[in-house]
Amino acid sequence: QVQLVESGGGLVQAGGSLRLSCAASGSIFSINSINAMGWYRQAPGKQRELVARITSGGSTNYADSVKGRFTISRDNAVNTMYLQMNSLEPEDTAVYYCDALSSALRHYWGQGTQVTVSS
Repeated sequence: QVQLVESGGGLVQAGGSLRLSCAASGSIFSINSINAMGWYRQAPGKQRELVARITSGGSTNYADSVKGRFTISRDNAVNTMYLQMNSLEPEDTAVYYCDALSSALRHYWGQGTQVTVSS
């Protein structure tokens, strides 16, 4: 089992920045089984969408809507993933979820953290 805890959400004005963190915990076997981690978000009335993903090897990919503004990274030494969000827009308002994908293709989810961007 892998447990994921997000932090860093909040209220920010348009153009501002936030950094989200996702701390992973669990057995060493479970942690080592994680192939990729990602950030998803879900706005009211909309489907959950992928924001950014990073593999165990460090490869990244981003949704077109956040390219050039968001940066995903991970620190394997402390089992933590980050999402640096710059130039935030009201359209970025959503609950942001941390996801971990194991080698067995099992998804683990965090509880979510609210990001609200005011205009």
